[in-house]
Amino acid sequence: MTIESEAIAPGIREELLALRDQVRHMHGGMVASADGMVIAHDLPDIEPDGLAALTAAAIGVAKRLADATGQGTFEESLTRGSGGYIAAYSAGHRAVLTAVAGPDTNIGRLQLQARRTAARIAALLDTPPGR
Repeated sequence: MTIESEAIAPGIREELLALRDQVRHMHGGMVASADGMVIAHDLPDIEPDGLAALTAAAIGVAKRLADATGQGTFEESLTRGSGGYIAAYSAGHRAVLTAVAGPDTNIGRLQLQARRTAARIAALLDTPPGR
């Protein structure tokens, strides 16, 4: 990500905090560039650089999977583990929103709110500087 992300990051952090407030049992979130560079995060107990790199790798596989099966462009991915959920959402052309939530999270609510958050983040990141 270029230096312009530093000016945008506070707005993105506000979106991440709002998402955590809207979804019960959500542990935190992160926005990273498609190539795995952290833009902003709200992850108190998770190392963001490692998660950004893993998300970039997972999204790469998800994009190829969607393409190989004729399902169009990547929009989102959900992973369920024994301790909760990790969801990744396309946030425009340059970024991915990753949400980490506990096992008692209402997945429907997470999906609804995270999709909306990803769209707002996309608008922040995809708008040319000075507009």
